[in-house]
Amino acid sequence: MQREPLIAPSILSADFAHLADDIAAIASADWVHVDVMDGHFVPNLSFGLPVMKAVGKVTDMPLDVHLMIDDPERWAPDYAKSGAYSVTFHVEASKDPAALCATLRELGSRAAISVKPGTPIEPYFDILDAVDMVLIMSVEPGFGGQSFMPEVLDKVRVLRAEIDRRNLPTLIEIDGGITVDTIGSCYQAGVDAFVAGSAVYNQVDRAEAIAKLREAALA
Repeated sequence: MQREPLIAPSILSADFAHLADDIAAIASADWVHVDVMDGHFVPNLSFGLPVMKAVGKVTDMPLDVHLMIDDPERWAPDYAKSGAYSVTFHVEASKDPAALCATLRELGSRAAISVKPGTPIEPYFDILDAVDMVLIMSVEPGFGGQSFMPEVLDKVRVLRAEIDRRNLPTLIEIDGGITVDTIGSCYQAGVDAFVAGSAVYNQVDRAEAIAKLREAALA
């Protein structure tokens, strides 16, 4: 059965002065991707829990929260408690990824791990059954608008094969440089969900941009 591509526009590329309008404009997408950066784990600083709560008040869309932060054990549970549909944290910053995933699930959120482009995924195969989603970074995390790194697709293929071999429901998400030109190769490699920032928000018609991404994924 053909997988339906899930599109998650990143509000990091939205107009923060008109955030409610920019979220309404992506209603045809599947999730709202919320990038949280602390200026430590990554060099950039974005927004935190108050903004995620505010976003939740203006949309019924699932909030796909990506924590690019140090000490996720301290902060991630608050996002789950505050209504995030999915909370992703970086294994590079976590003391015990499996335990944190269990905590997030207990709090009613989907639990997801993320790996930077240079981080191998194989060491985390043993916790895949505790993980609802794996986010593969296809750029170095911290800034929007970077170019896609095609070499990460080898990591996607290895992960897809392991998930399928074990018949797990774990999703694969990709983030970084996703456009109509790159989404097809990602889908073919086995990606389920696609974070797109500038490919959506730099277009006048956001609904059309989302539709074109779906079409390009399946082409």
